Amino acid sequence: MTTTTNAALRQLPSVSQLLESPALVEPRALLGHESLAQLARAALTEARQQIVLEATSPGRDAWLERLVPRVVELAHQQTHSRLGPVLNATGVVLHTSLGRAPLSHKARAALLGASGGCNLEVDLLTGDRRPRGHQLQALFHQLTGAEAALVVNNNAAATVLALAALADGREVLLSRGQLVEIGGSFRLPEIFAVSGATLREIGTTNVTRLSDYHSACTPATAALLRVHSSNYRITGFSHTPSLPELVALAHDRGIHCIDDIGSGCLVDTTTLGLPREPTFQDSLAAGADLVLGSGDKLLGGPQCGILLGRRPLIDRIASHPLARAFRVDKLTLAALQATLESYLLDQHWHDLPTLQLLKTPVAALRERADRLALRWQTHVAHDPSRQVSVELQSAPVGGGSLPMAELPTAVLRLHDQQLAPDQLASRLRLGPPRIFPRVATGDVLIDLRALLPEEDETLATGIERLWLSRPTQPTHNVAG
Repeated sequence: MTTTTNAALRQLPSVSQLLESPALVEPRALLGHESLAQLARAALTEARQQIVLEATSPGRDAWLERLVPRVVELAHQQTHSRLGPVLNATGVVLHTSLGRAPLSHKARAALLGASGGCNLEVDLLTGDRRPRGHQLQALFHQLTGAEAALVVNNNAAATVLALAALADGREVLLSRGQLVEIGGSFRLPEIFAVSGATLREIGTTNVTRLSDYHSACTPATAALLRVHSSNYRITGFSHTPSLPELVALAHDRGIHCIDDIGSGCLVDTTTLGLPREPTFQDSLAAGADLVLGSGDKLLGGPQCGILLGRRPLIDRIASHPLARAFRVDKLTLAALQATLESYLLDQHWHDLPTLQLLKTPVAALRERADRLALRWQTHVAHDPSRQVSVELQSAPVGGGSLPMAELPTAVLRLHDQQLAPDQLASRLRLGPPRIFPRVATGDVLIDLRALLPEEDETLATGIERLWLSRPTQPTHNVAG
């Protein structure tokens, strides 16, 4: 190593000198002193490697000016993947990767209230132990007419549990057109295999008739299963029996009729200008013995699987050994209870963010977009390389609900000649605040369909922070 290189290396600040910077106060609070010190050492290692290659170095003060932002960047990279808030600017209201249904303020308060000691499995009147989720039984009965209810961790678990408890070692009839695959390559045949029930496929992909069910029923048949195609549609020449027809056949043969409605809906979606989704109450009214659905889709609550139906069946399912493995915690139950109470009090359209987002008129979205565009344009008026414009488009509902259904929406198109769309989108995702946009037709789009009005200010300041802090040099080059 040359004398010049050694002299250049001596110009580097120490770890302690880096950590004294006021800019690292917030990263230290998030990561702790030792973790931040490790990042400072990593930044210094990068600088030493660069000095060895170039054999030149600025002074110590110049290094501090360059290395402190690098440590901040490394700290940001380490913290950005932590679970936490993200603004959903994709337009997809029920975005699986972004947590699906946002919880209501009442549900969030209920989570906090139940986070300490709570009456999870006890009757406060008598002091006796009660089954987990007993507080929800009356709510489900009042809202849907169900005799009994059971809540598990998701609808896939509900399906496995129902099949294992009611059809282990026996056959369950299912139309080939309903052999769904849900997110993560999780397929119904695999669920059947895990449950111990035997899948008996009937009919064809597009046409299954009631006579197919008649012909397939044998003494080995335990149930008929109907699965709502919540993430796809079969159009054109197609047919499947109605639920009342399946119920009548099942009861005539002395077997169960199970209806998996998918999205767990409790409202008439046609009032939103969307196709009709099956609801718990409609399926139970049609005579289904057991109805399965999700809590975090159109119901608008936390992730969970909901089983509603006749009490003997629910009791049988609840006593199965897998029920304990699939049971939910107190926080899920608290959030679900608060969500159901909004329905019971007829306040769901006002309380639940999912329903608010779905029913927002496009004119209201356009008005918000225009306000945001005008605000942002004041920050980029002096810079012709940046442009903001408003467009009307459409956005899918998403989350395995209402396939092919889209809602009109307003989007803000962000164009930055100095940043490729993927680069701009990446910086938005990393925040702060973390904003998840979509990239289309060569630009970044901020879609307001999945954002509540109360999130506009955070969104606005996040975009402004990004544009006002555009780096003048590549952030990975610590020597400039």
